[in-house]
This record gives sequence, structure tokens and C-alpha cells, in this order.
Amino acid sequence: MSQTIGREDGITTAHDVVDPAGSKHGITGKGLKGGQLGLLAVVVLGISSVAPAYSLTSSLGPAVGAVGLQLPAIFIVAFIPMILVAFAYRELNADSPDSGTTFTWATKAFGPFVGWMGGWGLLAANIIVLSNLAGVAVDFFYLFLAQMFNNPDLADLTSNTAVNIITCLVFVALAVWVSYRGLHATKLVQYTMVGFQVLVLGIFVVMALTHAASGDAGTSIAFSWDWFNPLKIGSFEQFTAGMSLAVFVYWGWDVCLTVNEETKGGKGTAGRAGTTTAVAVLALYLVAIVATMMVAGTGTDGIGLNNPDNQSNIFAALASPVMGPLAILMSLAVLSGTASSLQSTMASPARSLLAMGHYGALPPRFATVSKRFGSPGYATILAGVISGGFYAVMKVVSENVLNDTIMALGLMICFYYGLTAFACTWYFRHSLFSSVRNFFMRLLFPVVGGLVLTVVFFQTAVDSWSPEFGSGSEVFGVGLVFILGIGILALGVVVMLLASKKHPGFFRGETIRKDTPALVVPE
Repeated sequence: MSQTIGREDGITTAHDVVDPAGSKHGITGKGLKGGQLGLLAVVVLGISSVAPAYSLTSSLGPAVGAVGLQLPAIFIVAFIPMILVAFAYRELNADSPDSGTTFTWATKAFGPFVGWMGGWGLLAANIIVLSNLAGVAVDFFYLFLAQMFNNPDLADLTSNTAVNIITCLVFVALAVWVSYRGLHATKLVQYTMVGFQVLVLGIFVVMALTHAASGDAGTSIAFSWDWFNPLKIGSFEQFTAGMSLAVFVYWGWDVCLTVNEETKGGKGTAGRAGTTTAVAVLALYLVAIVATMMVAGTGTDGIGLNNPDNQSNIFAALASPVMGPLAILMSLAVLSGTASSLQSTMASPARSLLAMGHYGALPPRFATVSKRFGSPGYATILAGVISGGFYAVMKVVSENVLNDTIMALGLMICFYYGLTAFACTWYFRHSLFSSVRNFFMRLLFPVVGGLVLTVVFFQTAVDSWSPEFGSGSEVFGVGLVFILGIGILALGVVVMLLASKKHPGFFRGETIRKDTPALVVPE
């Protein structure tokens, strides 16, 4: 049990938290407000962070371009490493529940330098996607206004750079405000937005299947079980390209683990929520994908999924033909999905920064917790400032830079998810063969999941060397996706070396000890 010592300024820091049962080398409390979220609330938070409507509308077009009719197959195959990594997260969380997740666990398994880079990968991925979510929210906000007032000119406001950036910063500020007020406020917002998003997707699926059955869409195709056969994907390059895109659409469920210090019902709640979220999202994706393929087909004409005019935003192209006057609901669903994901995703980098500050990997200011709301106030504000600033700069520099940065996101996801999976096996290496359960949960599942993501990481890095991978932008003949993805990780090494000079205690193992439990039985 931890005891929090308050301060007159209403802020709690790592130094104000006393943990009689812990040690300076172990996991310690950070002053976060516990017992705020049950299993359902954490699952809703996870689904919100995944943002199904946003993920589908932005990824179905490129994924169809990569694997064609095998779209359901690649989504199922991509789910396998995700669920295997989720099991690794559960094991680590049961042993050491900590808001730092990858940063903390990789540090305990491999030491402070590897752990710091794991935290950097998580932070970079979240900051990039936060900026993209805000940008998509802007697009759908003005599209919704155009539909509501029957004025197409309103939709064009998103192409005005100044208006776009200002609106984006407003969305980010609102997300920061809700997140700063703690998980209770977050929970109330998420129940409404996630429920509406799933409801509209359900309506779309029913109406799409109805149109496909009647044949009045003109592009409809009949259902086939062959769609679920990954062996019919043309080449390994197509397979890895599809995997990189599909891995992205599942990403976000790990936010369930970043709030593990604030859940109720024991330390197993966050782990169960992570795996439940992954399974629920898979089911939702498969139903929506099959319905979309049946009504739109994979052709290049009309509402076909391979029509270049449709690929960047599938639901925007299909909403009116499929839903008629209810199309405005889809715009509102994607808008609410991106807005809610923007707010829920904010929890992950904020709590990772909190943990890094708490354990001395970053300046102590990052470890401050609001006494009133029990949230990582300073880290939340900083995460919002960085993501908003990143979007503004990229928007001014080039639209291609922003888009290619999003494509480079897959590299960072594979990096820190794979690292976490391997950390699980290495951390528990003394108990891998102590039971059948441990063999599967601590050795086989994490290693297989980690290896798959590692293969995707390296193949994507190789493919992205070519400018053809992405927007076609290049620097001295090297693709911009490669430069951004690998460049951001390389920047992390530089920042880490600077941090090691400023905060040597963490890097000497004085705050988190690299250890290996002998036989630990999770709750």
C-alpha cells in the first residue's frame, strides 16, 4: 500500500509517494488515483484508442491495393501476433503492474538502455498517431458541417492550412482538458462516443449486406471463403505490406495496460481488458470488412475499393451509396471515433512520460501528478503540445511528410510490441518450463508474436528504402518513409545518450533493477 503526501500546490511527485512494501529497485506507486476503472470501462477505453471507424476508413483502401480479395485473411493473420503479444503484456502486468509498460518491463528484463528505447518507441508512435487523429477529426468535422448545412464549401475549409491547423489545435486542447481531469471524465466521454461509433458501424454493415443481396449497388460481389485463405496472397512483399497496414489497425489496445495502476478488481483487470479488446475489435473488423467487400467489390470503378478516388477514405466514398440519407451518421461516427481516440490515446504517452520521470529517466517534472484529479497533469499537457506542434509543422512543410510519417508508424509499432514480447520471455526465463501454462504464455506465444513483428519490421524497413513505398517522396534516392521511421528511432538513441548524461542514476540501475524472478505465479 502506498501513502501519498500532499503538497500545498496540489501537485504530487514521485518523491511524495512512500511505498513501505516496495523497494527503490522495484515497482513503486506514482500517486495516480486507483480504483477508477472496471473491466468494461477499460475495454471501452481500449476500443476507443483503436478507433475502429477511423482505422477501417483509412486502411481498407491501401490494404486492398496490397492483398486484393485476401483482405479478411490478412486481417486475421495480423491479429495472431497481436493476440500473442497481448498474452505477453498480461504476464508482465501480472508480475509488475506499472503505467510505464514497455519502458518499465524492458528495463527490468534487458536493462535501462533497452528499456529507454522501448519507451521512446511507444512515445513516438503515440505522438504521431495523436497528430494524425486530430487531423482526421478536422477533415470529418468540416465534412459533417457541409452535410448538415448542405453547403459543400464548408468541406473545403479543411484545405485552408491556417483554418486546418487552428481547428486541429482546438481538438488537441479539448482532448488534453478532458484527459487532465482524470479517468473518470474520460470514462464518461468514451462510453457515449464508442457506443455511437459501434452502433453506426452496425447500421452500415446491415445496409451494405442488404444492398449486396439485392444487387442494386452495381459493384457487388458474392461472398467467398477463399477470401480467408492467406496462401492466395501473391507475394511475400504483398504479404508484409498488408501485415504492416493490418498491424496498425489493431494498435492501441495496449492503452488498457497503461492505466493498470488506476483499475479496480485486482491487477489482472488491465490484462484481461487488453485481450478482450483485441478479440472484440477482430470480430468487428471482420464483419465490417466482409460487408464492405460484398457491396463495393474490389474493382476500380464506382464505389470499388480499388478506385483511387476512394482509397484514402473508404467510408466517405461508400456512405452515401450505401446509407442514403443516413450517410451523415457515418461522418459523425468517424468524427466521434477520431475525437474519442484522440482523447483516450492521450492516456498512453502521458503515463509513459510519468513513469519515465518517476524512475529518473527524464526530469522530475514529468513525475508530477495532479492531486485534485489524480492524473499525470504535466505529462498530459506536454504530450498534447508535442502532438499539436508536430502536426502543425508537418502540415506547413508538406502533406506528403505527414502521410509518410503515418506509414512509418508501423515500424515503431512492430519495434516496441516485439521488444515487449521478447522482454516477457527473457524476464521469466527461469520459469519457462515450470508448467505447461508457462511454456505457452511466457515462451511460445511471446516468441512467435515477437518474431513475426520483427520480420515485418525488417521487411518494411527494406521495402520503404524505395521511394515507391509511400508518397514517392525521397531524399538522395532514399524513401521518405524509411528516413522518417528509422530516423525517429535513431533520434531516440541520441536523446537517450543525452539523458544518460543528465540523469545517470536510472542508467546505472539505481531506480529500476534488472532482475529475473525465479518462479512467479501471476494473479
